Amino acid sequence: MSNQHQTTLTAETLRKDITQHLKLSIGKDPEHASLYDWRMSLSLALRDRVVEPWFASTRKTYEGKHKRVYYLSMEFLIGRLIEDVTINLDVEDIARQAMSALGQDYDTVVVDEPDAALGNGGLGRLAACFMDSLSTLAIPAYGYGIRYEHGLFEQHFQDGQQIETAEGWLAQRHAWEFERPEVAYNIHFGGYVSDTDGKATWHPSETVLASAYDTPTVGWKGQWANTLRLWAAKPIKLFDLESFNRGDYVGANAPERLARTISRVLYPDDTTEGGKELRLKQEYFFTSASIKDLLRRFLSEGHKIEDLDQHVAIQLNDTHPAIAGPELVRILIDKHDMGLDQAIDLARKCLGYTNHTLLPEALERWPEDLFARILPRHHRIIEMIQDRHLQATGSDIRIIEHGNVKMGELAFIMAHSVNGVSALHSELVKETVFADLNTTYPNRILNQTNGITPRRWLYSCNPALRNLINDTIGTGWQQDLEKLQDLTVHLDESSFQEAFRKAKTTNKEHLAKWLKSRHDVTLDTSAMFDIQIKRIHEYKRQHMNILETIALWNDIRDNPNADWTPRVKIFGGKAAPGYALAKSIIRLINDVAATINNDPVTRELLQVVYPENYNVSMAEILIPASDLSEQISTAGKEASGTGNMKLSLNGSPTIGTLDGANVEIRDHVGAENFFLFGLTAAQAQEKRHEHGYSRRAIESSPRLSRVLGQIAGGVFSNGDHHRYSDILHNLYEHDYFLVSCDFDEYFDKQREVDAVYRDVNRWTRMAAANTAGMGWFSSDRTIRGYADDIWGAKSVI
Repeated sequence: MSNQHQTTLTAETLRKDITQHLKLSIGKDPEHASLYDWRMSLSLALRDRVVEPWFASTRKTYEGKHKRVYYLSMEFLIGRLIEDVTINLDVEDIARQAMSALGQDYDTVVVDEPDAALGNGGLGRLAACFMDSLSTLAIPAYGYGIRYEHGLFEQHFQDGQQIETAEGWLAQRHAWEFERPEVAYNIHFGGYVSDTDGKATWHPSETVLASAYDTPTVGWKGQWANTLRLWAAKPIKLFDLESFNRGDYVGANAPERLARTISRVLYPDDTTEGGKELRLKQEYFFTSASIKDLLRRFLSEGHKIEDLDQHVAIQLNDTHPAIAGPELVRILIDKHDMGLDQAIDLARKCLGYTNHTLLPEALERWPEDLFARILPRHHRIIEMIQDRHLQATGSDIRIIEHGNVKMGELAFIMAHSVNGVSALHSELVKETVFADLNTTYPNRILNQTNGITPRRWLYSCNPALRNLINDTIGTGWQQDLEKLQDLTVHLDESSFQEAFRKAKTTNKEHLAKWLKSRHDVTLDTSAMFDIQIKRIHEYKRQHMNILETIALWNDIRDNPNADWTPRVKIFGGKAAPGYALAKSIIRLINDVAATINNDPVTRELLQVVYPENYNVSMAEILIPASDLSEQISTAGKEASGTGNMKLSLNGSPTIGTLDGANVEIRDHVGAENFFLFGLTAAQAQEKRHEHGYSRRAIESSPRLSRVLGQIAGGVFSNGDHHRYSDILHNLYEHDYFLVSCDFDEYFDKQREVDAVYRDVNRWTRMAAANTAGMGWFSSDRTIRGYADDIWGAKSVI
């Protein structure tokens, strides 16, 4: 495929394109253009450059009738796209020059772009990395998801507590998408199923329209572009004029309001019956639209339906799209007159399922009565799938059991391949959540360790380190990350170490400036920046981090003249709106920060910072500036992690447990460059069988006992003794995630971190060794694994 259209772009050409869009697309002249106008004009001019490789990729796929991958995910956390596109088209410098010629600062324009509110955390960011790698590797693919109007939520803090407000990213036009009104599908809910002459017919009671919006995703050097197709829910009947003319103005808009509810919010609170119904409708909505769309494309090429698996690979990112199996079987039976056994077999050959959790409660299950009411035809099909499974295997593992439809079991039984996302996780999947199914279907579970795209997570977000790598080993590593190993021979060179430290200092100064402007926080950039950024959850143990922070504060206050290593503890992450304990942890972190940061004895040595509304763009500032990466989840509970990979790649040694991909990161960067502590997964499991383990661990730890006593005594809550009773009760009486048992070793390991950080050359070598050792964790490697082992898909160029 020719790349000539990219290499011939000049700053002058791009300047003219931007000016043209400002006039014709935005309707402004330069003298009256706002920052928004300039951003939109730049975005549209860049989008023009993506369209040609996008069209060429589509044509080439159709001409060769190449197999396509369809990646179904509730989340695509794509972040800002100006940076992505300029980097992958290799026109960042040209864009800077063009904007400068127009009297605009490129960086100011870039940060004006809102993050697309299409995800929550690692699951959605992984999907975005995979889309980048699929395009970089030129594997024909579609990402399918929902075009959320408001996404997850925008996080704010009020009196230290998380407050959720609606994300407003679509209040402005989204420059990168193309609306496809001609691509729309009726999606049905409810009703009943009738039987006539042995043929079942679904008579739905409710129908909405799934309307497509396409965003091209271009790969490295613009050689290939795939499509992210997001579905928006719209009413079949836009407006009830009759109701309006009767004066019922609210009722006149009811059809649109009810339909749009489906694509308004990511993960609506499902603690209510209405929330459960909405979430189930969301999952079926985007999955059904995606299955119908891929079948339309497949049949348009003249293929026989029996050959579907030869041309289509469908990957389910977690259980959210698990209804894809029954939906595909339904269409094959009801629309193509295929027999049940053949339909199940064909669907299974197309479907792969990625498991992301070892928490049984995180494997979705729906009340059977709700499921049967919303999807009566699918309920019946699942019963038939279950019958065939029981007959074929002789097992007693059911999909529908105890009044619930279990989506993890459904996804497993309907997939030809089930993969975990780290070596440890995949083995634990076999031993825990799917132990019985693994015995029933041996060899179905395999491993594909997660990865991250180096284009965004080093080349784009960390220009200081990028330039050092280019100067040291040359280019080419962006597409072959294993080349970072070539840095190894330079790790002990004083000039390289000095340059590495300078790059890190540049990034820390950038973060400090950002925090000063956003939160009026002043940081000492010579202090260690100790960062934990991830979704707030008990198993990720942010509360252990803040308890250790209090313990350190106590020790400094007890002996303020000791040789302390100055630290800045930085947290980032959101708690699910209905997750009360996680929200208490957030408030505790903010309360502790208020106390410690205002303590004249310790504030020069210890600070706690928690910037609100963590997202991709914030991560791109925090990660390059990190000195220490906190990956302290309870062993056996984190499937993989990808934040751990991003931080390590950017030269941040890890303090962590043997959990998820930490195990493999430690293997690749070297045990001597990783601060290991804590129980292993097996030891954690044994510990939970001991009666009273948490209270015993607390009582045997004077340091932890003191910290918990301070919290109970209201030291961090203005004398309120009850504010954190939920956290305290959990730690003393339950502590399933073993904070109490790992605390002392964690505290001691942190003091080892302090000592190593004071040895500047040793720390620098350790940090640089992390960057050098992370080549294996490219999402390009991960996608090659999926393509070879699961999808049977090939690169087209």
